[in-house]
Amino acid sequence: EERSCLTASAGAELSAKLCRRQDINEGAAQPRRAAVFNPYTEFKEFSRRQIKDMERMFRLYDSGRDGYIDLMELKLMMEKLGAPQTHLGLKNMIKEVDEDFDGKLSFREFLLIFHKAAAGELEEDSGLLTLAKLSEIDVSIEGVKGAKNFFEAKAQALSSASKFEAEIKAEQDERKREEEERKHRRAAFRELKSAFTQ
Repeated sequence: EERSCLTASAGAELSAKLCRRQDINEGAAQPRRAAVFNPYTEFKEFSRRQIKDMERMFRLYDSGRDGYIDLMELKLMMEKLGAPQTHLGLKNMIKEVDEDFDGKLSFREFLLIFHKAAAGELEEDSGLLTLAKLSEIDVSIEGVKGAKNFFEAKAQALSSASKFEAEIKAEQDERKREEEERKHRRAAFRELKSAFTQ
C-alpha cells in the first residue's frame, strides 16, 4: 500500500516535469521565479571564494546594474574574454541556462553555467563552456570522469562543509583585523589631534 503511494507520487512528479517540458517547448510555460535564492546552499559544490569570484565577475559585466546580464552585456563579455560570438550564438548561450525565459542571465543562471561546465553537461562547442574556461574562475571543468575522480570529488564534498566553516572564520578574522586597524588609526589620529590642540 505504502509503496504504490510512493510510485504514484514519483509518477506525478515525473508527469509534472514532462508537462512543464512540453509547455516549455510549446512556449506556454509560466516562468519560474525562485522564492529566495541562496547561492551557498543551492550550489554546494562551489566554495565561498568561487561564488564570490563569480559574483565579482557577474557584477563587472552587469553594466546596467540591474542584476542581469543581457544580450549586449554578454556580447561585450565574450569580446573581452577574447571569444566573440555571433548574435545567434549569444542567444543560444542564454537559452541554455535561461530558466525563466526572460532572455537574460540572472546571477543564479550565471552560476548554472559553471555548474553545468563542471558537471560536464555542456557540449564541446558550447559558448557557455568557452565562457567558463576563459573566465579564470577555477571550477574544475573536467566533469566527473572515472572512479578515481569520483572518490576525490566525494572526499572533497565531505571536506567542503568544514572548508566552508574555515572560510567563514577566515572572513570573520579578516574583518576583526580590519576593525582593530581602524581603532588604532583612530586612536593615533586622536593623539595627534590632542598634541596640536594643547
